Amino acid sequence: MGSSELAELAALLRERNAIDERIGGLINRPMTAGHAGEWIASRIFDIELEQSAVAKAIDGRFRSGALAGKSVNVKWYLKREGLLDMTEATELDYYLVLTGPKASAADAHTIRPWRIDAAYLFDSANLLAEQRARNVKIGVATEVRQAQWTAAEIYPTPANLTLPLTEERRHLLRLFGG
Repeated sequence: MGSSELAELAALLRERNAIDERIGGLINRPMTAGHAGEWIASRIFDIELEQSAVAKAIDGRFRSGALAGKSVNVKWYLKREGLLDMTEATELDYYLVLTGPKASAADAHTIRPWRIDAAYLFDSANLLAEQRARNVKIGVATEVRQAQWTAAEIYPTPANLTLPLTEERRHLLRLFGG
């Protein structure tokens, strides 16, 4: 890499740092996919976030609707690769997962766009039981079968009706689409 490429990268990183600083000021947390995803989900799905960003297993609780009072762990994966960071914590009721585009072998080394193409709601206890029945190791980057993702989808295709989306919520999710 020549000095012109280094200079260009340095300039781009300065721009990115300025944008990340503005986003961090908006969400009141450091700019990461995790923190931004939690903030977005809290606004769209009416979730009261935990005071501490490092609360064990739970990011917040639904404030309204059929899931009012239920705990949730929010994930934002910039690509859907079929993996989910899971916990065995019994206090967790749901995973709400926002994802960018589905990954393919052809794009393994390309950009991970900051967008939301789909949303999924997994019942934590049911998913944990299914994973244990398949002898799947629970933890970071736990493999989740395609059929489980399909059944959990709430946006854009509402396969899981546990959390039906109003047109307003669908509109808000589309704001972050590709």
